[in-house]
Amino acid sequence: MRIVFMGTPEFAVPSLRALCEAGYEVVGVFTQPDRPRGRGNKVAFSPVKEYALSRGIPVFQPQRIRRDGIDDLKALAPDLCVTAAFGQILSQEVLDIPPLGNINVHASLLPRHRGSAPIAWAIMQGDAEAGVTTMMMDKGIDTGDMLLKSATPIRPGETCGELTERLSEMGAALLLDTLRALENGSLTRVPQDEAQMTYDPMLTKDMGVIDWAMPAAVIVNRVHGLNPWPGCSTAFEGGRLKLLRAEVAEGSGQPGEVLVADAKNGLIIAAGEGAVRVLLMQAPGGKPMAPTVYLNGHPMQTKVVLKEEV
Repeated sequence: MRIVFMGTPEFAVPSLRALCEAGYEVVGVFTQPDRPRGRGNKVAFSPVKEYALSRGIPVFQPQRIRRDGIDDLKALAPDLCVTAAFGQILSQEVLDIPPLGNINVHASLLPRHRGSAPIAWAIMQGDAEAGVTTMMMDKGIDTGDMLLKSATPIRPGETCGELTERLSEMGAALLLDTLRALENGSLTRVPQDEAQMTYDPMLTKDMGVIDWAMPAAVIVNRVHGLNPWPGCSTAFEGGRLKLLRAEVAEGSGQPGEVLVADAKNGLIIAAGEGAVRVLLMQAPGGKPMAPTVYLNGHPMQTKVVLKEEV
């Protein structure tokens, strides 16, 4: 079975690796074009491209596969295409090329959390569990028939980055199970229940600006769901105080009011309902550290209200 793999970020690498190590014939990899990254803004390969090159797999990077990748895909003559966080919408012309169809590894328990950031939204919306679904792709956005699912509890305080790493490995294992079922004829397609569907928007930087009028539990979920990107922060001493980990605490006051700030008890800030205990923070120009460590050398006044400048 000739397989073409389409994926871009770190999440997709375990699925590609699983295909290769299981002995499947991966005849080509499509990934997003190289883009500047990091502080130096240097052009870098995607994680999927790096792995594909290490295995000697041909790599294709069309700006839009539905526009300038069709001929390359047809030339590879794939029996099946596998996608995992590719980052491009596939046209019907692309979907029609592999005779066995296109299987996608989607990081949610469909039909819940369709869209490009399902893991972040599962955490932000306070879901008890997350998971991975393999599905047959169609021209809609995550609307195709479901194949197999694998679920896992979201751990207390788990960040999007940590959950993404776990789900990437779960997705790789589920992909192999899916292909084995396809090969032995036991794979069943299950249409999604549109009544249970949720669709989440793309993440944007402004989502990370903390609104202290929100309930503490909502803020805490947002802190973890937006870690590592775009991250949550609040105005602080002329800069941005980043909140990397937090938990709900007892206390009340004006939203954004610093209730506790000392090296023994740490940092607690009032929310619209309850309060937020900061467990890991990053002050402007500083490094991530526990508030108890930061406050040992940087006194902070209580009763001060953290709020965005208008």
